[in-house]
Amino acid sequence: MSKMPLYLAMALALAAPAALAQPVRDQKMDTSLLQRQNLAYRFSQHDLDSADGQRHYRLWIGQPNRPAPAAGYPVLWMLDGNAALGALDSEQLGKLAAGQAPLLVAVGYQTDQRIERAGRTYDYTPALPGQAEQRDPLTGQPSGGVEAFFDLLSQRMRPMVAAVAPIDLQRQTLWGHSYGGLAVLHALFTRPAEFSDYAAASPSLWWHDGAIVREAQGLQQRLGGGRPKLLLMRGGDESSNPRAAVKGDAERPARELVADLAKVPGLQVRFERFDGLGHGPMLPASLKSVIEGMSR
Repeated sequence: MSKMPLYLAMALALAAPAALAQPVRDQKMDTSLLQRQNLAYRFSQHDLDSADGQRHYRLWIGQPNRPAPAAGYPVLWMLDGNAALGALDSEQLGKLAAGQAPLLVAVGYQTDQRIERAGRTYDYTPALPGQAEQRDPLTGQPSGGVEAFFDLLSQRMRPMVAAVAPIDLQRQTLWGHSYGGLAVLHALFTRPAEFSDYAAASPSLWWHDGAIVREAQGLQQRLGGGRPKLLLMRGGDESSNPRAAVKGDAERPARELVADLAKVPGLQVRFERFDGLGHGPMLPASLKSVIEGMSR
């Protein structure tokens, strides 16, 4: 992969803390889907803690009301699971069950909040080399726990899901939005064999002056013989960083990253723009798009 383009480096360096990029505080999780009858999916709830006991997770596992394929169910892993669960609707689930019918795994937290700010800030951000104290530039909260999070997903969450229903390890999709999109890119760049499909919606490319972009160096060697797919999604009304207004070619950093990644042999990359959408609305819109793709 080539070096970071000068335009991208300059745009990302402008990033600074700003309230507009932070999740809405005290917004309650929408659990109405779980109260519905006659859904095409049935949901179960499973709790576990982080290895250090500091974060408390809740998985909502949705299983389609149809037998598993011989190879097991494909799996759609959804970060920010409390918010993701609220973004689903019965019509989507009906179409999904008639298509690929994956298991749905909403990876959330043991809270009634739609977004668990402190947990996701730590879990979805990479550690920066050479920094004794890892702090998020947007919130000032502890950051840098993404490796521990994906270790937990691989070693404990995935077996927990497999105990509910048989899963196909060759068909695993990881979706995330904003900081979750940052985590999706980190997973692709550092452990590309753990999922078959990576769906990064509105990823925080600005985070720590483009730290995530630099992680893509050497990706070709890490791919080995794998052929993962990346779908990078972005709203047409999003800014390039949380400080900037939506002006000029705010989409350019994302397009340049996609163009660079498209040069990596074995990696299949696609970019999707959602005209007229800002950062917040991209969460449900991007998840809907991924689900629609799996409904065919």
